[in-house]
Amino acid sequence: MASIYDLKPAFQNLLRPSSNWLATHRISPNQVTIAAVVISLLTGITISIFPHSAWPLFLVPFILLFRMILNAIDGMLAREHNMQTALGTFLNEIGDVLSDTFLYLPFSLVPGISAPVIVFIVILAIISEMTGVVAIQVGAKRHYEGPMGKSDRAAVFGAIGLLLGLGFKAALWLNVIFVIVALLLVVTIINRISKSLREIRHDT
Repeated sequence: MASIYDLKPAFQNLLRPSSNWLATHRISPNQVTIAAVVISLLTGITISIFPHSAWPLFLVPFILLFRMILNAIDGMLAREHNMQTALGTFLNEIGDVLSDTFLYLPFSLVPGISAPVIVFIVILAIISEMTGVVAIQVGAKRHYEGPMGKSDRAAVFGAIGLLLGLGFKAALWLNVIFVIVALLLVVTIINRISKSLREIRHDT
């Protein structure tokens, strides 16, 4: 199924000059990864402290975009500038899950938003990323298929954060959207498992 992740090559081309600049200044991909996690944590803390205020939610789409930029750059630094490390692999996978959790879980504190649905989304997001990684253990590649991958979740939460930040009130329509996100995460998990199994059967 289609995913925003499919746009990654074009996105990387735009960021290559920045990646090259960071490499010349000896900025490591691990430092970029950690920066993305810290920024996500600080944003999540801000939302948690001011759950009734609109301005922290207005920041969400911009923080998510900045995080996507950092995530793309850390991978480019590692691959294109020979900075890959075993630690970096751990930080990259764990950092993505932590950043998602830090950014999305505080939405459960916003008035009008169903806390159980948000918690369920965060749990399913973690499972979906774990499913993609487990694919490697069974002999397949790391899988990123959608329809609700990391970039897709960022687009949804970014759009919702923007709407709430502009003064739209959370109501039934918003919780319906979050339920759909949860259902699409289930589809994503199934999709990644099935694609991994098909890949293994094809290789054998």
